[in-house]
Amino acid sequence: MSRILRTPRAGIILAVTGLVFMGIGIYRGEMAVVLEKAVNICMECVGIG
Repeated sequence: MSRILRTPRAGIILAVTGLVFMGIGIYRGEMAVVLEKAVNICMECVGIG
């Protein structure tokens, strides 16, 4: 198993899979949700929110 993960092809496949999932999340509008949650957490840490 570890020998398979060390091949260059495995790295490329994992990178492409990650990009595909990121694209699906952006298409579904998840990026806006994550950004909104990050802003809320930042505001709470600073003490504004």
